[in-house]
Amino acid sequence: MTAFLTQEQLADRTSAAVDAAVAAGRELGLTVTEPRLLHDLFSVVVHLEPAPVVARIPTVLPDSVSLDSISRRQRSELDVTRWLADQGVPVLPPSPLVPREPVQRDGFSITFWQYVPENRDTEPDYAANAESTAALHAALRDYPGQLNFLGAAEPHSLSASLDQLAEHPELISPEDLARARREWQALEPLVSSQEQFQKAFPGIDLQPIHGDSPPANIFAATDGDRYADFELVSYGPVEWDLAALGPELEAAYNRGARRNGQRELDGDVLAFVNAVGMLRVIATLELVPKLPVLAEYLNPAVDQWRATPSQQ
Repeated sequence: MTAFLTQEQLADRTSAAVDAAVAAGRELGLTVTEPRLLHDLFSVVVHLEPAPVVARIPTVLPDSVSLDSISRRQRSELDVTRWLADQGVPVLPPSPLVPREPVQRDGFSITFWQYVPENRDTEPDYAANAESTAALHAALRDYPGQLNFLGAAEPHSLSASLDQLAEHPELISPEDLARARREWQALEPLVSSQEQFQKAFPGIDLQPIHGDSPPANIFAATDGDRYADFELVSYGPVEWDLAALGPELEAAYNRGARRNGQRELDGDVLAFVNAVGMLRVIATLELVPKLPVLAEYLNPAVDQWRATPSQQ
């Protein structure tokens, strides 16, 4: 039987992450006297007050993800956000007060960011955010660094998570898991190979992409909106960043693309990234024992997937 973390164990994990961030920050020369928890879901985010620095610590991860692989991903995020900030793109930038490198401590991999005050008097405008995503893509096109093709899909981790779920029928039925595996078997070659993707979708240009639904990851700062959370920054089709957001937000993105002289979203590629995104939701069921509240968000999506015809 799967063991789900208790509230006490969840609190202990959060406390351990905060303690690691505080200790790491102090070792880097920051003055930290009153750490303030800002967010706690997949990552713990803490303001290392009075230093104008925010630490982010991933805490809820698949078993197949190693500390070193997290650090590699974080280096890409730090490099991309620093480069975007240097181009004048509004982002949450890395902190200039410490080296731009992840720090491993006490089993965590920690990154440090500039503290930016939040405007708490505004509600997200997802249509405006989707339209703005076209401008982010225009800026990202010139990023000179190397990024993994569709690294945001995390194909190795997705495969490992489906294997792990086979041991936990209380999280997903054997019938549903068999369907997910069939669908992934057909999609995985296009996710793992740029060459195979381009054979399947000739003429679709590829570029650096945010990787994790930028319309849902725009931070409302007191000085204006900023793009945030580039943890899954990758190389791929722009459609990935609009996966599963629906026709209204797709149309909003297309408005922004037309205004910037960019191509609009391709329907076939959208169908592909939506299918992969759905399987990533299925794979995320592996994390429910580590974060039980996830079931409230994932189960309705799984029900919707179950009600749709199989893609294979």
